[in-house]
Amino acid sequence: MAAVTAAAGARYDAIGRTYGRTRREDPHVAAQVHAALGDARTIVNVGAGSGSYEPADRAVVAVEPSVQMIRQRAGRPAPVVRGVAEALPFADGSFDLALAVLTAHHWTDAAAGLGELARVAARQVVLYFEPLRNRDFWAIEYFPAALDLPSEIDPPGERLLAEHLDLHEVRPVLVPRDCLDGFGVAFWARPEAYLDPDVQSGMSWLAMLPADDLARGTAALRADLASGAWDRRHGHLRTEDVYDGGYRLALAG
Repeated sequence: MAAVTAAAGARYDAIGRTYGRTRREDPHVAAQVHAALGDARTIVNVGAGSGSYEPADRAVVAVEPSVQMIRQRAGRPAPVVRGVAEALPFADGSFDLALAVLTAHHWTDAAAGLGELARVAARQVVLYFEPLRNRDFWAIEYFPAALDLPSEIDPPGERLLAEHLDLHEVRPVLVPRDCLDGFGVAFWARPEAYLDPDVQSGMSWLAMLPADDLARGTAALRADLASGAWDRRHGHLRTEDVYDGGYRLALAG
């Protein structure tokens, strides 16, 4: 199992180095995640990364395979277990709730990981993205090769969650215009951010692109911003308050 954990963590050991700067917890998203936790007192945060969205007023145990991500958890009080979603090192029913935030699309076997969430906790809360909505995002025009990444080809959506969890509610999580957390669609109204190498490194769908595809898309976006072409097509987004980027919060159990 140590070899499996090391392999799973290798991706974010390589691409997760800027998370401390670009993947800060957004208060609007955090409020929705924390509301979904209800009265759960003991929580396992699976694929916990640097610890964003972990509640400070509950007993939390984090599970994360990447050493690089664990190093960026400075100041987070939750103890960390190095492990993978598909084989959680806990007994059945160990927690009130299992939390998974924007991680299931990176699991080697999402069905097995969801089964593990249900095994170790009575309730589950999963923040994920619906692929069909996500693919409407304007940035795909510039980085179309992202759709061919393993994590993006068939990411787990509501259908898969309903097959493996006792799913009883799905809530849309709208992304605010001033979102602090630099996840994939965060800068929907601030396209200039997608030119920043640190921002790109903090988004797996860009960080994992072949270098030529990333450079080509970045150059095209820079040119369209300079010429005004981006604003002619998408400039109306700059005045919107929120955007539906396909992010959903699943409540189950």
